[in-house]
Amino acid sequence: MLLADNIVHFSRVLRTAGLQVGPDRVLAAIAAIEAVGLDRRDDVRAALSAVMLDRHEQKDIFDAAFDAFWREPRLLEQLMAALLPRTSDPREHVRPPRADRLAEALAAPRHASPPPAPAPAQDDDEVEKLFSFSERERLQRADFESMTAAEYDLARGLAQRLPPPVEPVLRRRHVRATQGRIDLRRTMLAMARHPWTLDPVFTRPERAVPPIVVLLDISGSMDRYARLFLHYVHGLMRRHVRVHVFTFGTRLTNITRCLRNRDPDVALKLAEEQVQDWKGGTRIASSLDEFNRRWARRVLGANAAVLLVTDGLDRDDGGQLGEAAARLRREAHRIVWLNPLLRFDGFEPRAAGVRALLPQVDRFLPVHNLASLADLGRALRAPAMNPSTLLH
Repeated sequence: MLLADNIVHFSRVLRTAGLQVGPDRVLAAIAAIEAVGLDRRDDVRAALSAVMLDRHEQKDIFDAAFDAFWREPRLLEQLMAALLPRTSDPREHVRPPRADRLAEALAAPRHASPPPAPAPAQDDDEVEKLFSFSERERLQRADFESMTAAEYDLARGLAQRLPPPVEPVLRRRHVRATQGRIDLRRTMLAMARHPWTLDPVFTRPERAVPPIVVLLDISGSMDRYARLFLHYVHGLMRRHVRVHVFTFGTRLTNITRCLRNRDPDVALKLAEEQVQDWKGGTRIASSLDEFNRRWARRVLGANAAVLLVTDGLDRDDGGQLGEAAARLRREAHRIVWLNPLLRFDGFEPRAAGVRALLPQVDRFLPVHNLASLADLGRALRAPAMNPSTLLH
């Protein structure tokens, strides 16, 4: 009975750390341990991982949790002591990509801490419910730059579950449906196999979210906004939205592959290792020019929309920003500029970079809190306004 209780406890640790471990896997884990025995620690690890994991990306957190939870090497002789969780032993080696999340999973619950984030939402109605709790009313409107560490962590989880900023569009490709237009070819092929049966096959135009290309400013003034926006983008990619992500400060970096990792902590860790100019200066003109030359024709097909996330404070000299932005406008279906400086009521486009970009964008919207991210899709569906009118 002790073995079963501790396996249940271990499964709760994994579930708190983000793995989907249900009662069926707990029962399978108990049966697996009974089959392999407790003579060898490696056998126990292999048996539990075989029945509790279903993706390769989950192995890191499982190994870290196993090493921290089953702390004694002689598992059979010291089973009573070994099956106790431990969180603060300085000799324990836990893999760095999951250290913070694993520590929270192994730690005892603290009643004074903020309430945990709710279950992932699937549609706009459920997203609205995320903001219905009184303790999160202020968090919805709080600026990312002024949030405490605890509020910022909660905001990261909420940002990942916000809906896509663009709606699905009809494509020329048709898919099978229960009603719609009759597919004569497939209908005739079916009648050839069963000539005495008429079973019409219907098709309808496929609906798909158009690709999104994100150009994200990671300079020092944009640091907090950029990091949380990456969590928002990672959530879009988890919902199978086709997204290409590029960061720019003093150079352009493609981090799309990094963000494809299912775990947000690992994905952002990989992105940080690849980006060399985080929290540096800003050279928007040269970055846009490099994107136009190397990447525009590769990623801007199928009516792709460009989300340009920057405050527009460019350090490039020579006045090339307007030319690079004009070329990007010719390549992209739509350019939406998201600027955290729009949170100020008295914002005026006085900077040279802002004045060069404004005539070339289709939308000019704020992005400084969760409410602005949640309203992004609604704002893009509203009637368009020419941002260049702000220049007058």
